[in-house]
Amino acid sequence: MKTEVLQKIKLTESEYEKMISEAVAEAKRTSAHAELEADNLIMKATHDAEEYKKARMAEIRENAARRREEILKDGRARAAELRQRGSRNLEKAASLLVSRFRERLHVHS
Repeated sequence: MKTEVLQKIKLTESEYEKMISEAVAEAKRTSAHAELEADNLIMKATHDAEEYKKARMAEIRENAARRREEILKDGRARAAELRQRGSRNLEKAASLLVSRFRERLHVHS
């Protein structure tokens, strides 16, 4: 009877040790799977952030280029307008300069 009880105890201990060993192995597998999943999520988030950054930078560069062209266009139009106004007044300015020069020549003579 004692032998049977001892054998049952040993068998039960063996079963519990097996269950504990399986539980530890399952915990390790679960932990490894969770770490792998976390690494994958981090890699995906990093990739998504990099793609977003590239898209935003391209958008910003495009907006800056568009704004630059607008500024250049406005500047060219303003320069053309000033040249046109200047050329219209050039003859008057030249005449005024010549007449004042003549006046000074006559005053000093």
